[in-house]
Amino acid sequence: MKIKNGMVFNRLEELAPPYLAETWDNIGLQLGAKDRTAEAVLVTLDVDDRAVDKALEVGANLIISHHPLFFKGIKTIDFESPSGRLIRRLIKNDISVYSAHTNLDLAPRGLSQYLALKLGLGNIKPLGTVKSQQLMKLVVFVPETHLHKVRQAVNDAGAGFIGNYRDCSFRSPGVGTFRPLEGSRPFLGSTGILEEVTEYRLEVIVPAEILSRVVQSMIDAHPYEEVAYDLIPLNNSGQSYSYGRQGDLPEAMSLEELAERVKSILGIEYVAVSSQKQNRVEKVCLVPGSGASMIKTALRERCQVMITGDIKYHEAREALESGLALIDAGHDGMELAVVDMLTSYLEETARNEGWDVKIHGFKEECLWRK
Repeated sequence: MKIKNGMVFNRLEELAPPYLAETWDNIGLQLGAKDRTAEAVLVTLDVDDRAVDKALEVGANLIISHHPLFFKGIKTIDFESPSGRLIRRLIKNDISVYSAHTNLDLAPRGLSQYLALKLGLGNIKPLGTVKSQQLMKLVVFVPETHLHKVRQAVNDAGAGFIGNYRDCSFRSPGVGTFRPLEGSRPFLGSTGILEEVTEYRLEVIVPAEILSRVVQSMIDAHPYEEVAYDLIPLNNSGQSYSYGRQGDLPEAMSLEELAERVKSILGIEYVAVSSQKQNRVEKVCLVPGSGASMIKTALRERCQVMITGDIKYHEAREALESGLALIDAGHDGMELAVVDMLTSYLEETARNEGWDVKIHGFKEECLWRK
């Protein structure tokens, strides 16, 4: 079946929820419209003239990029400037652009998780914590006739997750009282008469970022004209999000062997390696893009090697003196894997949902390497 751009956006936001994005970031629809039919999709790291050339070549009218087309507000579009010419080309050829950036970096199934799995790591865990979920408890009182309908509605909206378990809830029976007033339209009882009804207290845990969606789903499924419910903030820690991952290699290997493995997996020719010792390594961590800010976290987690990009001299010295080996695969070298990741994800989604759309991946040559 033919699909709209918005259907692609929805699936991407299931993988990389927008609420995970940093405040300085600019994710989501960059240019175009969600109600346009997606003829073909091009996945790329950056939106530039080479990406637009490829989109025109394969007939793609939707570009999905990792790096946003617009990072900051635009005050003018000068058709004689490189960015102005690019915007003009996109509009002239009716190409929409959507970007998933720091929300994809922080997502549980995001780029760092993808690379950790490609590297064959075991016991994969987040590398420290950049963000944590704020949790709420939703308590609602439901008549027995609609208990399962309301519970299903809030679970389908995203409530009721605890660790690796879903559809978690608690219920206890009780008796509710109410007296319908003039002008009310009660589901049960009569105007002016005190009523008693068997109800259940239904409790579910809800991440704060989806609370409004869950509450609306609960209200839509509830039979009462006025729904009685409570929202209780929790001190429980929710899911932790990080830009990096840590884990164990399938077997201990030398730093040189690991560097070759990284080059092979990323499809790049060169990496930079910094280490005082040549001992065999087993516990590693990785941070796509620029990971220098997480060196102290890697040391605290007792990682032997960090795989990342954009390492500067003084950062390398700090790691070297602290006993952490570094493999610098470059910013784009690390992040180009996002093309394979999102292409595979969208291809699988298209197969499962019967989408009539072609998905194309486009990998530009690494910026600093031949």
